Amino acid sequence: MIPARMGSQRLPKKNLRELAGVPLIVHAIRKCKTAGCFDEIVVNSEDAGFAPYAEAEGVRFYQRPEKLGDNNATSEDFVGDFFLNEPCDRLVQVHSIAPLLTAEEVRDFVKAWDAAGTDVMLSAILDQIEVAYKGEPVNFTFAEKTNSQELTPVQRITWSITGWTRETFLAARAAGRAATYAGTIGYFPVSSVSGYVVKTAEDLQVVEALYGILRQGEAA
Repeated sequence: MIPARMGSQRLPKKNLRELAGVPLIVHAIRKCKTAGCFDEIVVNSEDAGFAPYAEAEGVRFYQRPEKLGDNNATSEDFVGDFFLNEPCDRLVQVHSIAPLLTAEEVRDFVKAWDAAGTDVMLSAILDQIEVAYKGEPVNFTFAEKTNSQELTPVQRITWSITGWTRETFLAARAAGRAATYAGTIGYFPVSSVSGYVVKTAEDLQVVEALYGILRQGEAA
């Protein structure tokens, strides 16, 4: 499921912004098709303007209620709506605003989730650097200086790709609990590049620069 909202505020219509001449939503669709590991690929939006893009790429479009596209709606709201209306046991959400996540990583994510057998699979950037929270050390101590390569990496969650199990998710919703983290949780490591998410015009400029560098590397 590829979520897309038309009314983003910081970067208007960001899912339709182009990278190398191709809209981000189309990059995501083609990536999922290339991964070759899904029973079905669905673009999920409150705006029918995304339907032609889905249809042109040979995937299905699901139009969620308009109220699930405003700034008050959370991802739990539209994921829950999708689970209630679509017959799937497991759902992988691939964000179009993380265009540097590769088709290979999408495929490896699904394989890793299959092997882990968890209810939830989160993607995370592993940061092996000193991290503090509210002034207190998380993965280091003030009592000594430790070399960075010896630190336990912190898992910085990136929503570039995520997986949920229908039964566990909906049960948590019904009980009034946070469904996003319900049940057992696995973590799939992605690079800082693959986990980079476009939220602003500056983010898009960074992604364009990185995309150009990566393509040069592939050509070489």
